[in-house]
Amino acid sequence: MTKGKLALVLHAHLPYVRSANPGSLEEDWFFQALLECYLPLLEVIENSVNSNEQNPKITISLSPTLLSLLSDQDLKNRFPDWVKLRLSLLEKSTKSQNEAGRFLKKNIIKQLKNWSSCDGEIIDRFSQLEKLKALDLMTCAATHGYLPLLRETPEAVKGQLKTAIREHQRFFGKKPKGIWLPECAYYEGLDHLMRECDLRYSVLDGHGILHGKPRPKYGIYAPVCTKNGIAFFARDSESTLPVWSAREGYPGNPEYREFHKDLGWDIPFEELAKLGLEGNRPLGLKLHKVTSKQSIREKDLYDPTSASKQVKEDAKDYLIGRKKQLIKLIDQTGINPLLIAPFDAELFGHWWFEGPMFLAEIFKQAKNHKVQFTTLKDYLSSKKELQLCEPCPSSWGQGGFHNYWLNETNAWVVNEWSKAGKAMVECCSNGVSNQLNLRILQQAGRELLLAQSSDWSFILKAGTTTELAKERIHRHLNRFWNLMQAIESKNGMSESELKELELEDSIFPLIHANDWYQIY
Repeated sequence: MTKGKLALVLHAHLPYVRSANPGSLEEDWFFQALLECYLPLLEVIENSVNSNEQNPKITISLSPTLLSLLSDQDLKNRFPDWVKLRLSLLEKSTKSQNEAGRFLKKNIIKQLKNWSSCDGEIIDRFSQLEKLKALDLMTCAATHGYLPLLRETPEAVKGQLKTAIREHQRFFGKKPKGIWLPECAYYEGLDHLMRECDLRYSVLDGHGILHGKPRPKYGIYAPVCTKNGIAFFARDSESTLPVWSAREGYPGNPEYREFHKDLGWDIPFEELAKLGLEGNRPLGLKLHKVTSKQSIREKDLYDPTSASKQVKEDAKDYLIGRKKQLIKLIDQTGINPLLIAPFDAELFGHWWFEGPMFLAEIFKQAKNHKVQFTTLKDYLSSKKELQLCEPCPSSWGQGGFHNYWLNETNAWVVNEWSKAGKAMVECCSNGVSNQLNLRILQQAGRELLLAQSSDWSFILKAGTTTELAKERIHRHLNRFWNLMQAIESKNGMSESELKELELEDSIFPLIHANDWYQIY
């Protein structure tokens, strides 16, 4: 085998898009990711584990908000009907009476059976794969808060970290040691809070390590350790670009399925309305391939056989590339290098339909090309020497720093987070007088965390569903201030009013007000 190893790191996250309204856009986000990404990923890893010829290793972070959605009984009950509605729409469409349509129908039915085989207990399957040492499960900040923009109130950062750790332990029976920092965003001193929360390792973008002090001798090809004892692994762009880039990488191949052309845009609005669907939007029903034509209207029908052949070729190309890269680095550095390839998990299956098949192929072909996989946990457990380094502020977002989450479209919310965070710290530090007020304070903590989600800031910058993002931010902030006012008021809040909020934003059942206790 080639010396050196490859670590695939997937970040699985969705904002808290639980909706009481079946058929909502927010519900679609979750169910599409479940159907196209999480279920196929589990299937691929489980099949690879069951093969005697393969040794799959993946580090994957499961965000607390995603775990909440995966465990929600209402959403579990709705998912099969959501899938069956799409199968019905597919069968009615004249555009689906071809090989592409038959393949799509077969694949949807397959994933529905995949879901039914475990009665929707997806989290248990992740847990089992960790026990088999195929997965290293990490956490993420509670609601994917962009931590550098919360640093003015350190307790707000601690609230995100502590709540996340408690949720991970609730679902998996043990505290996580690894964390995916939202957007790989780092600021000086964050490692101190991580250590205080008993977190031990994470991933940063390459420049966060290369611009660190002192500059690490082995660059991004070995993890670094800070003076606070936190290990950081650095993203290797050479290992990631071929997989995530639609322009320069595999997903843009003409044979692969086109993401943007969806039957949801073609079905008459009136027909969708009769089924309770709120207007034209993507339904996850895609029958065309990328093709070489530019216009979205000029796409050829998807050919699953050609796509499957292309997946095998691209997996081979990727492994050959990593082998050459490792050999070159060994010659140049004299060490056994580690390549870190982190991705959003939703790339595999949702954004890039063939992504799970690609993972299955690289696990299958890895032995032939003498490429070895590892997880971050396993690498650290091998007690290899770490480079001493203090990382620099960075992110893996556009521009490499914080500007995507701090600009003219979304900067206004930072001040709102700051005011609410300080009020939360003050109230938690002073304490409350009775059990009802403690519940009110805990609910205020949930609303604060939900308002801090970086997803809404991202949407405001991206300019997509901006009204939805603004509504979510204002909704949670307004609820937060109403709850805080209820604690201070003599009239307070009735238990029925509180129960209504607890039911609607029913996340983080073990939330602890002490997490926001003032840091001196």
